[in-house]
Amino acid sequence: MNRTLLVGILFLLLLTIDWYIFRGVKSLIKDWSSTNQTIITLIYWAVPVICILLFFITYYLLVDKLSFQTKSIIASFVLIIYLSKFITAFLFIMGDIAVLIKKTYTSIHQIFSNSTDQEDSVVSESSNQLTRSAFITKAALAIGATHIGAMSWGIISGAYDYRIRRVPLILPNLPKQFNGLKLIQISDIHSGSFYNKTAVEGGVDMLLREKPDLVFFTGDLVNNKTEELNADYFNIFKRVRAPLGVYSVLGNHDYGDYTQWPSQDAKMQNLKDLAEAHRLMGWNLLFDENKHITVDRESIGILGIQNWGAGFAQYGDLNNALKGAENYSTKLLLSHDPSHWRSQVLGNTNIDASFAGHTHGMQYGVEIGDFKWSPVQWRYKEWAGLYKQESQQLYVNRGYGFLGYPGRVGILPEITVFELKKA
Repeated sequence: MNRTLLVGILFLLLLTIDWYIFRGVKSLIKDWSSTNQTIITLIYWAVPVICILLFFITYYLLVDKLSFQTKSIIASFVLIIYLSKFITAFLFIMGDIAVLIKKTYTSIHQIFSNSTDQEDSVVSESSNQLTRSAFITKAALAIGATHIGAMSWGIISGAYDYRIRRVPLILPNLPKQFNGLKLIQISDIHSGSFYNKTAVEGGVDMLLREKPDLVFFTGDLVNNKTEELNADYFNIFKRVRAPLGVYSVLGNHDYGDYTQWPSQDAKMQNLKDLAEAHRLMGWNLLFDENKHITVDRESIGILGIQNWGAGFAQYGDLNNALKGAENYSTKLLLSHDPSHWRSQVLGNTNIDASFAGHTHGMQYGVEIGDFKWSPVQWRYKEWAGLYKQESQQLYVNRGYGFLGYPGRVGILPEITVFELKKA
């Protein structure tokens, strides 16, 4: 199926949703003056027209002339409008199903009832049902409008609202020399998405104020191309240093798999340039290998593999990363995609703790105390926070940056501060 046909089907679906919701709007304004009804109608249908025009201008007429940030903002405008409309339409459908069930019940009841009182009761129930239908319409529209506000606020406030998360990491085999060591993890920088250099630098300042002994970066430094890490952001992130080093791995976006290249050589050169950027920042980029860090003649192993994800590119080779690591009492693994932990690490190795990112918590969800929810949990069993099974652990960082939607709702950008503790 070609792209034009897919786009046409998509727009037909969206316009159907617009029409379905407009029916509800019309029911609420039916008693207004004809002038006001006309104004509301014009305003309502102006929005989908604007969305369609923006789409064609962005992805057909000016596709090569607009910056990634501009495209993201335009795409987010359309996303916010129609995701909110999907929610509204879903609530309408639930309301219509409830009305249909009630009407079916009353019709059957009327057929088998000969009582005048019962008939009067049916009339009364029908009147009440109309009231409830109007309430559902108003509630659904209010929830949709609130969602638009929440996602807009997620762009204004959530994208750079960095949060320090403190996590005690208990490791039974940890040498006593490492007890109390402060390890910081960041992930998913996606430098090509940023539009506020000052805020990004503020996040790095927060990290450095923690005075880490060791730093892990678990992949996706860029969206597609090394050039996204321009001089401004390169100079910001090269400040991330620690006495015991900064260790990093590649994420699925770092390989340039999601953009077109003039040749395979150009794509490979981009990856080499990215590896060189890690080196120039003073970060130790691990390609399916392990290193050790030593404190007072005791060592632990730091392992890092290239991206390996269920449903994504599987470049990493864990067996190579484990070679020569047999004698480390404690093994810490950097692996971008959390699905790798359950697929290859858990129960198959003696790796003590793994560190991942990738999910971003979908940049959308709810976290209240110990309760957390995001649609991404339908795709990933482990998607945010610390997970334990028997003697092995995984921590999934919610990400430092963002991709696509240039904001965050509920799931805020994270700097994780671990204190290593011997059990």
